[in-house]
Amino acid sequence: MTDSLELDALWEDFHRAVNMTSQELAAWLRVSEASEETEPLPEHAGSPTGQHVLAILQKRRTDLTDDDVAVMYEVVDTVAEQADVENEPSAEDPRRRHLLMSLGHDPLKP
Repeated sequence: MTDSLELDALWEDFHRAVNMTSQELAAWLRVSEASEETEPLPEHAGSPTGQHVLAILQKRRTDLTDDDVAVMYEVVDTVAEQADVENEPSAEDPRRRHLLMSLGHDPLKP
């Protein structure tokens, strides 16, 4: 596991990168997976990473596992890479926005 200072910094970075609440993310994961005929069960909606982010949002820092820490680093890195607007499409690009929202980051949210 990561040392305490590094974990504190990661916790803050993760919560800056993930700007959606757990309720917003859960709703987005259900909507993004829904079709005209069906909607997945809440615990099966979205990607495994999206579900893991949702689980992390519902935890206390002291309850994090090594897998949680790895996902937190992945999310922070992905959001940071996507924020590089010189090399990426604009925030209004639906595919990019949907990818980020599946990780708990809405680029259009203030």
